[in-house]
Amino acid sequence: MSGYLLRRLVSLAATLLVAALVIFLVLEILPGDPAAVTLGLNAAPEALAALRTEMGLDRPAPLRFLAWIGGMLTGDLGLSYTYRVPVTQLIGERMAVTLPLASFAILLACAIGIPLGALAAAHHNRAGDAAVMVFAQLGLAIPNFWFGLLLVLLFAIGAGWLPAGGFPGWEGGAGPALKALLLPALALALPQAAILARVTRSAMLETMQEDYVRTARAKGVSRRRVLRRHVLRNALIPVVTVLGLQFSVLLAGAIIIENVFALPGLGRLVFQSIAQHDLIVVKDLVMLFCALVVALNFVVELLYGLIDPRLRQAT
Repeated sequence: MSGYLLRRLVSLAATLLVAALVIFLVLEILPGDPAAVTLGLNAAPEALAALRTEMGLDRPAPLRFLAWIGGMLTGDLGLSYTYRVPVTQLIGERMAVTLPLASFAILLACAIGIPLGALAAAHHNRAGDAAVMVFAQLGLAIPNFWFGLLLVLLFAIGAGWLPAGGFPGWEGGAGPALKALLLPALALALPQAAILARVTRSAMLETMQEDYVRTARAKGVSRRRVLRRHVLRNALIPVVTVLGLQFSVLLAGAIIIENVFALPGLGRLVFQSIAQHDLIVVKDLVMLFCALVVALNFVVELLYGLIDPRLRQAT
């Protein structure tokens, strides 16, 4: 197990280093002046020179890259040109919205997708199976931002049950905060629930063909008990793998949904930083999203290796 873990750690570090190099090259090395992009083409030469010095652009590129890597390792991500506050502070404030939103969405996706997938497998080739598959196709076909707008029209503007956007903050209590996150979480959860329903259905149908399932039925165990205690539990192994990958997708999807619902999260910060040409924040945020995706995939690989020892022996 130690060798397996060491190989995965080396792969994680190499992936993050390559991602950081690509981000640095795109935003600072390719043709174009980051200071001119930040201030605009009509900026005064004195202002451009001052900003280049502030951003460290007067130093060689290798030194800037090493300084950026060292800053990330020590928690110093630099100073936002637009907000004039440390980027670490900005990310910490916005993370308090994005992470709960993604977690809420994954819980809703599990609560919807896994039971529907189990229902479809239990009623294979019958009306229940067909209905779940129609839901899965619609969930994958409908864009989450369009579904979010539809939810606003129905439950915020039409019924008036939930807020149409904005975030009251956690200081006012968990109730109002979760109420504000419910509609965006539902918009994020729909396509993920559709994927989970399909994966759960396929895994359960495959597990039903195993010898131990037929043996349990031959011993007189009820079909419902077999489905719950033998089929569903063993079919959850690929579902757990998909869940880890889906969390990464939810973080990326939150970029659009946060703008639809005017939530002050990381996704909205990305759009604001791009619009304001705050390349320091853009660079750090893109690296953060890459690191989150790579780290989540790393955790999924470790969990899958713990579940299936054959993977540890094969790698």
